[in-house]
Amino acid sequence: MITFEIGAEAGAQLERARELGRRYLRPLGIEADRKREPVPPEHPFFLLAWQQGIGQPIGVEEPRAAGGPRTAARRGVLLAEEMSYWDRGMSVALPGLGLGGPPLLSMGTPEQKERFLAPFRDTTRPHWAAFGMTEPGAGSDVAGIQTSAVRDGDAWILNGAKTFISNSMRAEWIVVWATIDKSLGRAGHRAFIVERGTPGLEDLRYEHKMGLIAYESSSFTLRDCRVPALHLLGGEAHYAGRAGFKGAMKSFNATRPAIAVMAIGIARAAYDAARDFARQHYRLDRPIPRYQRYREKLARMARKIEVGRLLCWRAAWLADAEQPNEVEASMAKAFCPQIAQEATSLAVEILGDAGVASEHYVEKLYRDVKAMDIVEGTGQIQRIVMARRLVGLPH
Repeated sequence: MITFEIGAEAGAQLERARELGRRYLRPLGIEADRKREPVPPEHPFFLLAWQQGIGQPIGVEEPRAAGGPRTAARRGVLLAEEMSYWDRGMSVALPGLGLGGPPLLSMGTPEQKERFLAPFRDTTRPHWAAFGMTEPGAGSDVAGIQTSAVRDGDAWILNGAKTFISNSMRAEWIVVWATIDKSLGRAGHRAFIVERGTPGLEDLRYEHKMGLIAYESSSFTLRDCRVPALHLLGGEAHYAGRAGFKGAMKSFNATRPAIAVMAIGIARAAYDAARDFARQHYRLDRPIPRYQRYREKLARMARKIEVGRLLCWRAAWLADAEQPNEVEASMAKAFCPQIAQEATSLAVEILGDAGVASEHYVEKLYRDVKAMDIVEGTGQIQRIVMARRLVGLPH
């Protein structure tokens, strides 16, 4: 039986996130959008958020009594929606392990966890980590990564390029995915932790996007980048069979419900903006066809937002219950961005001419939302994943 109970502390965290969102996330997101550049890491807000515990990594479990329930995935979904409601770009810009956390925590050795989590115990300044999978020629098809890893004594030599990696320019370390042999396909995948300043980690540069300006999407090159063998995530024994690829997929299944619900947060923001505008400018109680259409559009948005949220919560509940959630996570990721795109489009329609003016927030939401169908696996890829499991589509 699915339960939404996740403890009283989650409610307090939600209130803190809501206050930070109102005071900082949305204003900073709008400012970054107007300047067309991400919020710099030295901005005082990031230290404030870090010291208040906001920006904790998705999927990290809190201390709990033996046999007690896991709630990390559901808490992550709750907070991800709220922060994305205020500004999705700023929610990704927040310090923390980010998408680099799940593979370290699920695949890393005890020694690796101790070493690479140590900087994140420092409360004097914020810290970031990153997850480097996407390449110029391998986005949704993660099996096609070209970055190579060659063993050289007590180190690995990495060569390749990564693109659109969130927060990599400010990260303490990046989980970089590479292949030891392209002919092995998924069985050749390996994950390495590459620390900032490692020789050969070069050409870090900011990529300009149509939306979600507040956080940096960066590209970088690995040019004879020498990584200690001890930084092979999980160690050699971990990679029997296709463990490297499975580790990546496990990370995606853990984070996709929270990524999907970020689209619901954007949809909620669009719905609220459209509803408030309609109440202010239209007589929705009058039997005028145009106003009746607005009422129906708002009702349709509200219905679908609720459905999308429940899909995300089901996938997160399964993750907390340590049950397979691949289909449910893909359902949420395929469905919610489409809902958000529909909601922002309807909001623009309801606002009319004002909907495309930059001073109205829905114009920004309209640009922000498109990326949600792309990041963490496109909607098309999610439908392939579901087909493989539901109707036996071959791999």
